[in-house]
Amino acid sequence: MHVVIIGAVALGPKAACRLKRLVPDARVTMLEQGARISYGGCGIPYYVSGDVSDVEALQSTSFNMVRDPDFFREAKGVDVLVRTKAERIDRVAKVVHARNLDTGESIQLAYDKLVLATGSRPRQPDLPGVDLPEVFTVSNLDEAEAIRSRVEGGKVSKAVVIGAGFIGLEMAEALTEMWGVETTVVEIANQVLPGFVSVDLARMARQHMQEQGVDFRLPSKVLGFAGGSHVQRVLLEGEELEADLVIMSVGVIPNSELAMEAGLEVSAKGTIMVNARMQTSDPDIYAGGNCVQLPNLVTNQPGYYPLGSLANRQGRVIGTNLAGGDAEFPGAVGSFAVKLFDISVAGAGLSLEMAKRNDLEAICAHVVQTDRAHFFPEKELMHLELVVGKSGRVLGIQGLGSKNDGLVGRVGAVAALLARHPHVSEISNLELPYSPPFSSAMDILNAVANAAENILDGRGKTLNVREFAELWQRADRDFLILDCRAPANAQDFLKKYPDVWKNIPQDELRVRLGEVPRDRRIILFCNAGGRAYEAQITLENAGVTKTQYLEGGLAALRRIGMEI
Repeated sequence: MHVVIIGAVALGPKAACRLKRLVPDARVTMLEQGARISYGGCGIPYYVSGDVSDVEALQSTSFNMVRDPDFFREAKGVDVLVRTKAERIDRVAKVVHARNLDTGESIQLAYDKLVLATGSRPRQPDLPGVDLPEVFTVSNLDEAEAIRSRVEGGKVSKAVVIGAGFIGLEMAEALTEMWGVETTVVEIANQVLPGFVSVDLARMARQHMQEQGVDFRLPSKVLGFAGGSHVQRVLLEGEELEADLVIMSVGVIPNSELAMEAGLEVSAKGTIMVNARMQTSDPDIYAGGNCVQLPNLVTNQPGYYPLGSLANRQGRVIGTNLAGGDAEFPGAVGSFAVKLFDISVAGAGLSLEMAKRNDLEAICAHVVQTDRAHFFPEKELMHLELVVGKSGRVLGIQGLGSKNDGLVGRVGAVAALLARHPHVSEISNLELPYSPPFSSAMDILNAVANAAENILDGRGKTLNVREFAELWQRADRDFLILDCRAPANAQDFLKKYPDVWKNIPQDELRVRLGEVPRDRRIILFCNAGGRAYEAQITLENAGVTKTQYLEGGLAALRRIGMEI
């Protein structure tokens, strides 16, 4: 059996090596139009930042062998043709027509089975000046080296990053933290990480990056680029930004042209259609990675997930099936994680906004709690949001915390359940490993599920930080903020805002109910939200019903940079 694999970065090598482990006598040939193969593209921002010192580390095994063509031939028994572009697939004759990009030589490869691991390419908007020198995408190791060379050589003092998704924000950190480059991120949406996290979490992430020196323009539209021998200015609506370097990070486009020309089924969005076995509409041709469409296991709708982690898993499935097995890849829930200086942001499933876009009625609970036992000396506050449908079905989870593994671990626990449509009570009762150095007895994951249940049951009446900020800006402050903290914590606010601020500690509220007005909207306030919720229950039971508590409390307001 001869298997030809087009593409040799992530999925291709994984499929090839899995097949060779199962069927050592199989003949496997990989084609790659670039010069480098089998590298970790997701590590490029960390090479640019200097966290990864040598670019070869991104192309090396865990035991420090470079995954080049010689490695695959000698260690894996796989032939690799680099700088070789597949130009046409003849499905009838089962031949791939290719060309060596250096010599121009035509190559014909007969196959028994074919794998399309063609990946994706950066989206490049058709803008004036986009082809100027020093306008880069972050698509391969060659560009990574070019960017690193310029910043390391002191040739860049000002940079502009277009796009506030994962790669854009990681590159902004890379340029700012290590090299001291004055960096501005431009995003057409009104928040960072649009579609992935709520406006509140996005504002917290943006605020943290601003505190580290990154500037932002959003929502803002790029009109073009200007310069002579290299880019010098980025043209926005109503503004120009000086730039020695521009990073374009506005998404990717699946490389599906070969599949389309071969008559394989391709979606309207350009993704190759595959079944659970990763077979295309031609059962002898498999495809996976950044070029395929996958089911979203939360919405049961088509999805697109250009992630190296998923590509590797799909590669294993393809390798198994090439060897005669019957493996399946079910789809994805859209898990993600990103480090931004000293914090991490992670999530899985749907944000509240995305749930609404999918016509799902849902609520979102926001809880702030320490990531370990409150009495343990080494602890950090974590923000966690749980998105739950009106039926109680959990749709997604997102959060923000310190850059340790605590947040990612909580998100991962829920991500593993999302495919089977868990009820919020399952998260409320989810058993998690407990020890004070690692978590609380009532973990924040259990707590956010409890908060969501309270909202669904009508007991928890909430106000998020965005709603509070809008309320605070109103000229007619017809509300009263009831501060449930100790007097020492509340006294400064009482002095500044005597007309709208009142302090009754939560533990005194039951005996001081007569001091609470019944004809005024009351916003309950504390450091993180817990005491405010307790106070709301007390007031509701006493017949004071025009109440809401601020989710996340003062901690959430400080995270978004709001001073009151």
